Amino acid sequence: MGASDNVSRRGFLRGAAGIGAFGAAAFLAGCGESSSSNNSSNSNSSSDAGKKYKVEMVTDTGGVNDQSFNSSSWQGLQKLQDEEGWDVSYLESKQESDYATNLDKAVDDEANLIWGIGFAMADAVGNAAKANPDVQFAIIDNVNPTGGSNITGVTFRAQESCFMCGYIAARFSKSAMVGFIGGITSDVIDQFEYGYRAGIDYANKEQGLNVQCEVQYADSFSDSAKGKSIANKMFSDGCDVVIHAAGGVGVGVIDAAKDAGKYAIGADLDQGHLAPENVLTSALKKCNVAVDDVSKRLLTGDLEGGSSIDLGLSDDAVGIPENHDIMGDEIYNAAIEVGDKIKSGDIVPPANKEQYDQYTASL
Repeated sequence: MGASDNVSRRGFLRGAAGIGAFGAAAFLAGCGESSSSNNSSNSNSSSDAGKKYKVEMVTDTGGVNDQSFNSSSWQGLQKLQDEEGWDVSYLESKQESDYATNLDKAVDDEANLIWGIGFAMADAVGNAAKANPDVQFAIIDNVNPTGGSNITGVTFRAQESCFMCGYIAARFSKSAMVGFIGGITSDVIDQFEYGYRAGIDYANKEQGLNVQCEVQYADSFSDSAKGKSIANKMFSDGCDVVIHAAGGVGVGVIDAAKDAGKYAIGADLDQGHLAPENVLTSALKKCNVAVDDVSKRLLTGDLEGGSSIDLGLSDDAVGIPENHDIMGDEIYNAAIEVGDKIKSGDIVPPANKEQYDQYTASL
């Protein structure tokens, strides 16, 4: 399942607002304050090209305030409103059955570009694009689901940043036990899990350690209470560092770390602000930068629809935050060196179980 034409990293960056498009990944503070299903921002100013576009996004069930990929994507649209004067808005999906309804509403709103946020929306986005061939669609965390010329898929090599996080967790852990909490099993979350576990294995070999990893899934991207319950059990079992790849569930994981005096690793956004003394680092996935850049390129004609774009460390589209007060310079600098080896191809983090088994066999 994929597009007929993939856009390479160099092809994606060429024609963007300079190579620094992904390097200047400053996150905007606002994540949308409305609790309603729809929120929009309007401006009377126009873009540099003299045309004002309307861009709307539909969240998955995690909602726009998930402090994760939905929040990050909305930040990207807010940047378009602030800098280009575009009309941007979001529709929140409370349940999966809302996806098609919200996409239809965005079409009725006469949006020039409609984003679906999250792999769970792939089928709904594909169907909406088929039914509305004159409207451009894009989706985060999924390749172009139909190969249609009016859909752009954006995926991230999250296994690369998670490999770095696993390496950090293993070297930082004092109990030699760490944890991973996933949302719902999928190819996307596999990248997080197996990249993280491989980073632990790499640190074990390099440092002569024997750090073990406990894994559990919440079967949700929104149930923060379940995330907290699972994390509490992991901390009770002896884990002292737990990463999440679970959207809004991760808020509960971080709360548990704070209550237990242990450590969490955030996902998608830099989540250090949620518990500055307890968030060791975060596996960044810069949805905001991708949404901003791809939207501009699609609507100004610099990028044609019908492609799939895959982004990783070499694009500065994933990574870890610069703040490393908790882990210290030694571990942080070693993790950056690991990241450089990933960029050069000396390390290729696994994205699924089959690749993970091959990787561990090669150590």
